[in-house]
Amino acid sequence: MEPQVSSRMKKLLLVINCIILAVGTCGGPLIMRLYFIKGGKRIWLSSWLQTAAWPINFIPLVISYIYRRKSNNNNTTKLILMTPQILVVTIGIGILQGYANYFYAYGIAKLPVSTSGLLFATQLAFTAFFAFLIVKLKLTSYSVNSVFLLTIGAVVLALRSSGDQPEGEPKKEYILGFIMTLAAAALSGLIFPLVELIYKKAQQAITYTLVLEFQTVYCFIATVLATIGMIINKDFQAISREANSFELGESKYYIVIVWSAIVLQFYFLGVIGVIYSASSLVSGILISVLLPATEVLAVFLYGEKFNAEKGISLALSLWGFASYFYGDYKENKKRENNQSQETEMTDKSNCTP
Repeated sequence: MEPQVSSRMKKLLLVINCIILAVGTCGGPLIMRLYFIKGGKRIWLSSWLQTAAWPINFIPLVISYIYRRKSNNNNTTKLILMTPQILVVTIGIGILQGYANYFYAYGIAKLPVSTSGLLFATQLAFTAFFAFLIVKLKLTSYSVNSVFLLTIGAVVLALRSSGDQPEGEPKKEYILGFIMTLAAAALSGLIFPLVELIYKKAQQAITYTLVLEFQTVYCFIATVLATIGMIINKDFQAISREANSFELGESKYYIVIVWSAIVLQFYFLGVIGVIYSASSLVSGILISVLLPATEVLAVFLYGEKFNAEKGISLALSLWGFASYFYGDYKENKKRENNQSQETEMTDKSNCTP
């Protein structure tokens, strides 16, 4: 049994995980794009880097195990909490994540960060749609409004799809990057409800350690899938040649590669940490708030165009996020009020002689 964490410790964990998530959310797409604009061309390699740093998860896992063992004061503490049933479905999630990583990497390779970021924001709309189908999420007027606004935001970008087409990028490749980014958003939107369904069906307590084990396994599977893609595409043999022709130099090529893996893993660690320390709502709000920061950084660091269409799309995205999360907040408040009323009625009935 995992021991309870004090409220002060949870607040400290929340702050730390918010910082980690901010680094991963803003830094991940920027450093991935740096690899491509400076001469990198290997999409499977970029996909591989998104989860290649999964062994980092062993650090919090080991700390968690030592903490649980110390708190239990015996030798019966389980090393692994995940059951075989959860392991099997986690492998399936890992395969989906592997393809989502490839689609996302393709989009980053072909589109400016400011465009791919806005397109990927439609993930929230896909999440709401799949959650309605898979976990029977109740669609409110707020969530429907959010889906509509995010969809319109993507359509606005599509209407002026060639407005920020990188120089020398074929039109066909640019459009394919557009489609691939939306496919990545759709797959990611499918994965979250599937994970929620797994948690609901799991016949054991969902603890931070179990969630961390879940993430470690599916990141490992996604990495294996990308490794197979790299082998087929002969990416491993091409790394040294690509490093020699990298615009920033060979040594900086490997620095970019290593830090890409680390920063991208920060995103996964941060999401899980914030959900555990607070809620999925707080995690979603933080990611949404960081979207404009990523857009601004892309414009300043890479000189990307930020035209009127992107401004409208960003405004619609933020409006959609606000609508969704406000609706979720109202639903949670309503649920809490109902529960408190039920508790009061139960207490009164118990007190009645």
